[in-house]
Amino acid sequence: MIKYQKIITLENEIEARLLASILDQENIPYLLKSYHDSAYDGLWQMQKGWGYIEAPENFKGKIISVYQGIKEKK
Repeated sequence: MIKYQKIITLENEIEARLLASILDQENIPYLLKSYHDSAYDGLWQMQKGWGYIEAPENFKGKIISVYQGIKEKK
C-alpha cells in the first residue's frame, strides 16, 4: 500500500481544479481534499484554505514545481 502525505494547501477551488487537471495529465497519483464542512458552512476553508493535495512522497518535488508554475502565472 502506498502512503500518501499532505503536500500543498490550496487557496481556492479554481487553483485546486487546475492543479488536479495538470496532475492528471502528468499521471501523478494524488488525492484532492477540501476543508469544506457543511455543518460549519465552510468556516474551516476561511481559516485553513480551500483544501489540500495528498500524494506519495516521491512525487512531492514535481507537485510543488507544478504548483509554483501555477502561482507564477496568476
